[in-house]
Amino acid sequence: MELKNILPIDGPPIEEVYKYVEKYKDDLIVIKYGGNVFIDREIFNNFITDLKILNELGLSIVVVHGGGPRIKRELDKSGIKSKFIRGLRVTDKKIINVVENVLIEFNTDIVKSLEEKGSRAISINTKNNNVIDVDPESSELGYVGIPKEINVDIINKILDDNLIPIISPLGLGKNKQTYNINGDTTAGAIAKSLKSRRLLLMTNVEGVLDKNKKLIQEVSSSKILEMIKDETITEGMIPKINTCLDAVNNGVTAVAIIDGRKKHSILFEIFSDKGSGTLIRK
Repeated sequence: MELKNILPIDGPPIEEVYKYVEKYKDDLIVIKYGGNVFIDREIFNNFITDLKILNELGLSIVVVHGGGPRIKRELDKSGIKSKFIRGLRVTDKKIINVVENVLIEFNTDIVKSLEEKGSRAISINTKNNNVIDVDPESSELGYVGIPKEINVDIINKILDDNLIPIISPLGLGKNKQTYNINGDTTAGAIAKSLKSRRLLLMTNVEGVLDKNKKLIQEVSSSKILEMIKDETITEGMIPKINTCLDAVNNGVTAVAIIDGRKKHSILFEIFSDKGSGTLIRK
């Protein structure tokens, strides 16, 4: 395998890549792609390129995507108002239909874009290969679910066939009712169930910042808890951090919060010494 024919010229140094390809070749990496910034097509295309490179290098990857901004756009178009409780969208019958359609459309977009680049991917959503059984989060939220069980057999079979599973944050509850799930929660549940080596959460921030707004490259879970306590980490970052802590305490070796706006941030995180965000270990 000629690495220089696969890697982008603006990617991580080849000698570092050699080292890490060897390290990760028998491991699994779960990648969560979402957030406001990811409507940008250039960022999307860069993400697709990085996935194709990981696939060509023989790494096993599972992708979980979000879709909040796309859902908002579609609801606005239909004149449907949303109400939020604890950062989660209250989801009634009308809204869950829009959410499901938008997420499956985005899911298909990712699969097709990968196939156009020569990588084989497969859709996993509530209409196709559903792998997530859910319980309702609470009655006040309507059709918002929390993962109860992940069907790892379906995912592992797809990986064995050298396909990339692309998973929507949707699941089925009683009577095959569709539920919307928070994207980070979905990615965390899948990473834990598969005992993945890494969980990468792509965001539109640099990573975890200290009091002086400087990027922290690596941090332990006990230090992270202190940072929540002293309010270095606040608001929107807290649910994301809780997903990270839950994952590293349940079989995932490490979780990285990385800046998806940076070109080849996935490649730099996996294949370079300095990474491209904040790595959280137990």
